[in-house]
Amino acid sequence: MRLAVIGGGLIGLSCAWRCAQRGFDVTVYEPDPGRSAGLVAAGMLAPTGETRFGEEPLRALMTESARRWPAFAADLQAASGFDIGYRSEGALLVALTDDDLGELRRLFDYYDRIEPLTGRELREREPMLSPRVRGGAYAPGDRQVDPRKVLTALRGLVRVEQRRVEDPAGLDADLVVIAAGSGTAALTGLPVRPVKGQLLRLRAPSAPIRHVIRGYANNRPIYVVPRADGELVVGATEEERGEDRTVTAGGVLDLLRPAADLLPGIAEFALTETLAGLRPGTPDNAPIIGRLAGGALVATGHYRNGVLLAPVTADAIAELAATGRTSENLAAFEPKRFA
Repeated sequence: MRLAVIGGGLIGLSCAWRCAQRGFDVTVYEPDPGRSAGLVAAGMLAPTGETRFGEEPLRALMTESARRWPAFAADLQAASGFDIGYRSEGALLVALTDDDLGELRRLFDYYDRIEPLTGRELREREPMLSPRVRGGAYAPGDRQVDPRKVLTALRGLVRVEQRRVEDPAGLDADLVVIAAGSGTAALTGLPVRPVKGQLLRLRAPSAPIRHVIRGYANNRPIYVVPRADGELVVGATEEERGEDRTVTAGGVLDLLRPAADLLPGIAEFALTETLAGLRPGTPDNAPIIGRLAGGALVATGHYRNGVLLAPVTADAIAELAATGRTSENLAAFEPKRFA
């Protein structure tokens, strides 16, 4: 069967790859590969830290996808011959002030495994942390991957045609998968909107920290994700600005200030890149995965969790394409909830 995937971001490419493994003849249509939200993502695989009370179905889906990431990463690296930067050192949850610590502790109950730590114990694990840090915890189950490397690996495994699709029905395919991020709204009418996120990349002479740092500094949430080559990814803002991708001085300040409060030494590192991307958001902050009334499949609206949810989304779409059903519990994520 000929299968067309509209959207060459991380979700679209993952779905295309898994469908190709099922024997489909797959073509991915992407007008601008350089604008994928995955190019801006930090790549944290932290299902607990990204959900809140009342989002139990989403947390369950994210936990299941996190469980699949080790096998997904190994399979992708073996198929592509490309290292995708999968790391499993865990994360440190860090609070600068007593108020920040109170906010942070509200998250502890959501974790299956958490090890509370004092400020001194945190600094023993990461000496670069500020002596002002009050406390936090170690989350051993958190992981990370480099989304840019994942995109490179996936692009080498599927056929990508660089052109815009205005009408899915006009494609020469037996089945269409729409995974166009916030662009899905124009193709389907689904309520998917762009949510702007600004992010920074710094460069140190060598890797200055081992763990992902997630925390609060004077009530400002921040994360710092280390790469093995000395790069640090600092993020991320969350702005309702439509299609605007402008990097602003205020956005940079909102990221650098809390990051430097927690890790003062980063002020000496080179600022190598400032960028902004558009996350696909939905009214309930949950993805849209399933079959549309016209027969096409859709995978979009992953918001802040596109990297984390890639394995479970791709497996669900591949199963739907091959058999018309799926073993995943997608009831809370089907497009018909927005009918």
